[in-house]
Amino acid sequence: MNKIYVVGIGPGAYEKMTIEAEEALKKCDTIIGYTVYIDLVKDHFADKEFLSTPMRKEVERCVMAFEEANKGKTVAMICSGDAGVYGMAGLIYEVGKDYPETEIKVIPGVTAAVSGAAVLGAPLIHDFCLISLSDLLTPWELIEERLRSAAKGDFVCCLYNPSSVKRHDYLMKACDILMEHKSGETVCGIVNNIGRDGEGMKVMSLKELRDTEVDMFTTVFIGNSQTKVIKGKMVTPRGYKNV
Repeated sequence: MNKIYVVGIGPGAYEKMTIEAEEALKKCDTIIGYTVYIDLVKDHFADKEFLSTPMRKEVERCVMAFEEANKGKTVAMICSGDAGVYGMAGLIYEVGKDYPETEIKVIPGVTAAVSGAAVLGAPLIHDFCLISLSDLLTPWELIEERLRSAAKGDFVCCLYNPSSVKRHDYLMKACDILMEHKSGETVCGIVNNIGRDGEGMKVMSLKELRDTEVDMFTTVFIGNSQTKVIKGKMVTPRGYKNV
């Protein structure tokens, strides 16, 4: 039976890839992905065939994977972070309805919420949510509703895709919405280029975050009402000391 692995390669650094992901890529004949992700793994799997498509060609990328599998190749579709968190796993299954002879296996990876949290300290110890600020596939009105609901519920919020050339003020807008229900002194943090060259982090208040410049390689963390700064790190208590 033809086989496609949908592989989460983690944040970028080879040592942050899971052993299962590495083994899956070793088994493959062809590795397919967005150009940036291909560049992250190419040196470590030099004997493989690599195929890529640019951003916003996701459907074409999936069709390519199935067509290559139909040639008898074992194929890996790679995604940064986890393939099932804003990744390609769902789309592979959707496209795969037209290729019933191909088996799909999803290999989990370390998503930016988890790898970024480790850099910042321990911000996700209690209930949290992930929200993407990209309105390419989700209407901004719905994103606003999700932000308000998360703030009302006092969730720690992890924000993906916080800014781009066309969305340069979206983080500012998100912070204004969150501050309808969260204090401006809420502890927040950002991590840039997680697991890659130039990795950096900073802890700040929500009102300071509002005016902070970020990009698509930044992951943003907004604490809950209990989140604090300990030794320069962002920490959300679980409540063990209160039991």
